[in-house]
Amino acid sequence: MKVAIIQEWLVTLGGSEKVVKAINELYPDADIFTLVADDKLVEELNLDKSKIKTSIIQKLPWGQKKYKLYLPLFPFAIEQLDLRGYDLIISSSHAVTKGIITTSEQLHITYCHSPIRYAWDLYHQYLEEEGLKYNLKGILARWILHKIRQWDYTTRNRPDYYISNSDFIGRRIQKVYDKPSTTIYPPIEIQDFVLEETKEDYYITCSRLVPYKKIDLIVEAFTAMPDKKLVVIGDGPDFEKIKKLAGPNVELRGYAKFKDLIQALQKAKAFVFAAIEDFGMLPVEAQACGTPVIAYNKGGSLETVIDNKTGILYQEQTIDSLIQAVGRFEANIQNFNPKEIREHSEKFGTERFKKEFKQFVDSKLKL
Repeated sequence: MKVAIIQEWLVTLGGSEKVVKAINELYPDADIFTLVADDKLVEELNLDKSKIKTSIIQKLPWGQKKYKLYLPLFPFAIEQLDLRGYDLIISSSHAVTKGIITTSEQLHITYCHSPIRYAWDLYHQYLEEEGLKYNLKGILARWILHKIRQWDYTTRNRPDYYISNSDFIGRRIQKVYDKPSTTIYPPIEIQDFVLEETKEDYYITCSRLVPYKKIDLIVEAFTAMPDKKLVVIGDGPDFEKIKKLAGPNVELRGYAKFKDLIQALQKAKAFVFAAIEDFGMLPVEAQACGTPVIAYNKGGSLETVIDNKTGILYQEQTIDSLIQAVGRFEANIQNFNPKEIREHSEKFGTERFKKEFKQFVDSKLKL
């Protein structure tokens, strides 16, 4: 059986790239197709460079570094990938990979991280945050996203089966594509995160500093609580903006190496999360360290955090609501047992993912 794995891009390490790594470990002889790839990340993920096949975008000017500039070409580029001769095709999709062209003789299963966020759920938020008003640039952006939305919907039947990374995304797939899906939570490398029962007196958040992650909200909330220390790990386009909002009790560390991130998560009093995530790997990774999570009560957090047992869920994506949640956490801090929090995280481990994913694929191959 010849297997092909399709990934949007292999440039920066994120949740979808970790999914591809786990799938590739199940099918080590598979060829991996992607729009663009960076050799350093390919090596970091322990993928076979000889099996990586890129699209026309890789060869365009600045294609590898500024590939997102070629967004209007993504649908065209993904359709040019030649998948003839493969029996099983697995796409890891949060943008266009579900739209690859296959035949009726091939089995195509897509692991859907989300329908294209900036074309659907985050469409108006994306335009607002990018300052795309009804000027020439804004109208062009709206037209491009409109065409991508049309393409995305018309290609909804190309996968034979959908796997969602959470029930939250499963509902989004049903809403946008009118397709059923099966939830298999993404792989968390629990073994890399060591339980630490002794905590220090600081809170932590970690993320790429982009608007929808709402790190600015967290920083403003803690700036309003000067007696509580917050450590922020991560870099991104909003770094300078967030730095200006930060009080003296907020420490911005920027990018951190993996081992430094783990140490910071282990010792933190709690991990703070304010985004609406499709799943959210970092809250699970924090729990694997025995660290409770204070998270907004929406999206994947509802499926990974148990209120008053492994963390605190707050009801509004506001500064006041987060401040109240921190107060509730501190008033009930004795209820959070690091060992029990760690045990809860283990249900999201890599081996569990591999087992469930392989069982799902095998069941469809038999049909």
